[in-house]
Amino acid sequence: MPKRILTGTVTSNQNEQTVTVSVERRFTHPVLKKTIRKSKKYRAHDEANAFNVGDQVRIQECAPKSKTKRWEVIAS
Repeated sequence: MPKRILTGTVTSNQNEQTVTVSVERRFTHPVLKKTIRKSKKYRAHDEANAFNVGDQVRIQECAPKSKTKRWEVIAS
């Protein structure tokens, strides 16, 4: 099964080798037919501490790195 890849914005890089990435998805409401924006935060592994707040990054699923990290940053 292929690994999911998501694109989002870094919202925090306070922790060592970890970034918090906010991923926004847009969809049409089934009844109201209005475009809805929902966002979700993912904690991703950043080996080199290379990314800062505001950067656009791509994250990919991986095996668990810690209690909360199941994603890793791939080259943006």
